[in-house]
Parts: sequence; C-alpha cells; structure tokens
Amino acid sequence: MPELTENIDYLSKQEIEDFQAKKFKELLQYLNTNSKYYQNQFKELNIDVNKTSLKEISKFPFTQKEDLANHNQDLLCVAKNKVADFVTTSGTISDPVTFFLTHKDIQRLGYNEAKSLTCAGATSNDIFQLMTTIDKRFMAGLAYLNGVSQLKAGMVRVGPGSPHLQWDSIQRFKPTYLIAIPSFIPKLIEFAVKNHIDFNNSSVKGIVCIGEPIRNKALELSELGKRIKSQWNVKLYSTYASTEMGAAFTECEHANGGHLRPELLILEVVDENGIEVADNEEGEVVVSTLGVEGMPLLRYKTGDVCVKYQTQCACGRNTTRLGPVLGRKKQMLKYKGTTVFPPAIFDVLDMMEMLDLYQLEILNDEYGNDDIIINLSEDLLLRVGVGKDIRRPNFDSLSTSATNESQ
Repeated sequence: MPELTENIDYLSKQEIEDFQAKKFKELLQYLNTNSKYYQNQFKELNIDVNKTSLKEISKFPFTQKEDLANHNQDLLCVAKNKVADFVTTSGTISDPVTFFLTHKDIQRLGYNEAKSLTCAGATSNDIFQLMTTIDKRFMAGLAYLNGVSQLKAGMVRVGPGSPHLQWDSIQRFKPTYLIAIPSFIPKLIEFAVKNHIDFNNSSVKGIVCIGEPIRNKALELSELGKRIKSQWNVKLYSTYASTEMGAAFTECEHANGGHLRPELLILEVVDENGIEVADNEEGEVVVSTLGVEGMPLLRYKTGDVCVKYQTQCACGRNTTRLGPVLGRKKQMLKYKGTTVFPPAIFDVLDMMEMLDLYQLEILNDEYGNDDIIINLSEDLLLRVGVGKDIRRPNFDSLSTSATNESQ
C-alpha cells in the first residue's frame, strides 16, 4: 500500500501540496532508475530529476496513449517475474494497451477503492454486490474486490447482466451497495416491476456507478440518473477512473465531484495548449501516478475532458475534485456548427424511456462534415413503425451544459 498521511484529504491545501511535492521527487527518481522510456526522455531533454520540483512539472512532455502502445516494454519498471497480474485498457478510442501490476500495485488498487468507498459513506458493516466482471483482463472488478476486502466489508460477486441472478442475490444476501454500470439499473428496475419485487424496500441503499457519467457539467443528475432516481430511492455515487491511473475519483455524499486521492495521483487539467485551466473550467485530464511499481506514468494525457473544482467541499475535504467526463478528445463531433461529445447525445436519448437499445454511428458526409446516425433495436422499430435508423437527428434539446463550445 502507498505511504499514507492519515486523513490527508482534510489537511490544508498547502500541506497536501507539500506532500505531493515530496512524492513527485520520489516518482522522478524511481523512473530515472527503473524506466528505460523515461530515462531516455530525461536524457534527451537534459533534465536533472534531482533538481526538479513539482512546480516545474510542465518541463516534462506529456505521455500519450500512443507512447504506451509503442513503448510498452520500455515503460515496465520491474522484471517480468515480478508481474502479478496482466490487464489491458478498455480500448475505447484505440487498441487495448497492456498494463503490468505487481503485488504492490494490486494492494494499491485495493487501497484506492477502500478509501473511495469510504468517501461514498461505506463502512466495514456494509455488503457490496459486484455487478461488473473481474475477468477478461478487466481492472475495475479486481480493484473493487480488493478494496472491499481491505475495507473488511462483505462482497457478493455476481458479475454483469442476469437481472434474475442479481435480484436473487439481493434478496438472499441483503447487500447495501451495488457496484454497477448505471445504464444497467433501469433493466434491473424493469425486471423487478415485472416480477413484483418491492425494490424500494430492498436492502440496497446506494449504487456506486462506474464506466458512465450520471451527472452533467453542472453536477446535476443526467437524464439517466434522473430516470433511476425517479423510480428507485437510492443514493447514486458517481466515479471516474481509468486503467492507466489505477485510481478513482469518487463522490462523497454531497455530490460535488469526484475527490482526488492525493497520495495516489498528481492531477493536472489542461487546455488545448497544455496550460492548466482555472477552477470551474474544463480541460483534458492529465495524471502522474504515485506509488505504482510496475508501470508508473508521468503526465499521462487521458483524453478525457472534465471540469475541475478546487474549493473546499461541504464534506470538509480539501482535495481537488473532478466533474463527470464530458467527452473524449478523440470523440469530439462538430454538428451543424456546434461542438458535441457523444455523452451529450446519450443524455438526450436516455430521456426516452421507450429506447432500450440504441447505437450511435458517426460518419463523414461528402463535404467532410460529421453525420450522425442513431440505430435503434429491431423490436422498437416494429413497435413505433419507423425505418432502420434515424439520420441527422434533432438535438435542439441539448442543453448548454451538454455541449462544449470552447473546444
């Protein structure tokens, strides 16, 4: 587990910065000793890591997704026989990239989730139901399993899908929290309604939502979040994480954005020119990982666009917070002169309860403009009597919080 300053979240901003400055120096020295990729980079740039402080972090170039793919083995900082687990990234915007975890890194993952779940109000008295996979080289399931273990709480490992098995497990084991992809929850509710399950009187009091945003830029519930809350009286906790960072930003009960774990990550949020944005402004998330043994990263550009918040949270924590992912840089669309990210379109579609399955397809027309096609499920098409897809949809209902004119 990483070296811990007890209750670091509640220290002053200066104390947190001082702590991170020390850990940044340790990261640079570790990379300079063990990472062939960063050794070459430091040498080319003539950087003396012993004379570089956290305030000079912008001296270092960004690490890109392409660097992870092209220099995968050179980024590994330990011998192969020290690798305990092999995982890959999700491959959302490129081919999956291999990540190597040592036993220490797996402990770090668990530590992160234990602290994150505590942030979401959980204790050792809670029981969690894991509704995501822990196989198929997927990191999140592994992280949550270890996190719940470190929290000394209970875990029901159900995995994804199968509403019948999910409800059987809820009724049998009485979990207090679900860990789930939020778009699956309406299907869970639908199954409960059809089978006369009194879900509002179940043991579940909270859902830790992973993989998809449930809030918008204003930190209000998205249409998906509203849809869930309008039917099920549970607390929803938004999270943001990635394989590359091996850590998560998780909301507290005040839902003011996901809290940074300052002992695990150094965070930057930058504009198009790589300059740090101001408080309450959106930019690309950049992370430097702390305490990683196998494959630590320096100034890694995630491609995710978020808003950062630096004021003290109502919970008393002084850690920087991130809003939901507004979109990915490589998925930014230009539609009728307006910059739109796919999640904004999903939010509009999620308003329509009749849509149980849809697919967004982006093409370039003969003029080089983005053309949007929404493919609907065959069952829905038969019910409403429309064609196989909907071209050039009307997105007049897109709110300003769901578009990004500044990019």
